[in-house]
Amino acid sequence: MTKLIRILVADDHSVVRAGLRTLLERQGHFRVVAEAATGEEAVSKAQEVKPDVAVLDIRMPGLSGIEACRRIVGSVTGCRVIMLTSYAEDELLFAAIQAGASGYVLKRIGDNELVQAVERVSRGEGMLDPAMTATVFSEMRKANQAQQAAAFAELTPQELAVLALVAEGLTNRQIAVKLYLGEGTVRNYVSSVLAKIGVSNRAEAAAYAVKHNIHEIVPPSHPSGSPREENS
Repeated sequence: MTKLIRILVADDHSVVRAGLRTLLERQGHFRVVAEAATGEEAVSKAQEVKPDVAVLDIRMPGLSGIEACRRIVGSVTGCRVIMLTSYAEDELLFAAIQAGASGYVLKRIGDNELVQAVERVSRGEGMLDPAMTATVFSEMRKANQAQQAAAFAELTPQELAVLALVAEGLTNRQIAVKLYLGEGTVRNYVSSVLAKIGVSNRAEAAAYAVKHNIHEIVPPSHPSGSPREENS
């Protein structure tokens, strides 16, 4: 027997609420147990009826849908939130994710897709409108690149090059040959790098560099990524 999914619908337009209720209740196991016209009312109703899923318009008078989401997620155990919006706005998307929303869909989404979104979110899965997926991955890549850059922010370009070669397993002599430096100079660079990234030895430095994807910033010195013996 299919589990009954209890739903709260919040939108400041009564016609939209009525349309959502009709659409959702066509599914025999969906039941709209409450409606709300404002963010404050959505929070109050959610706390009262404790729905499985709350479908919230992102823009409502007074308390926004995003803040209502944050309060519902924080106060109604087990209630998952789908944000519903007319526009694909990056800032609102990430604000909704930070507020704890499990789904983010555009109002132009097809009937079947909205039903699937409620189904998936009720099972604990996430649901993102396909129109926003590329944006999310792009922002994740930017955040990852920024994090990588921050990990090496204190290093000079030469120190970064030295660390990249340490990560490949090269000795000070091998690094000196590659970078046309004296071995003592390389030794000084290595000591400076260890101090700046807060590690105590070459192995820890290599692990740090690999963890923060140094070779996405400094390409490997040769395709195999393994150290080559240099003639001394």
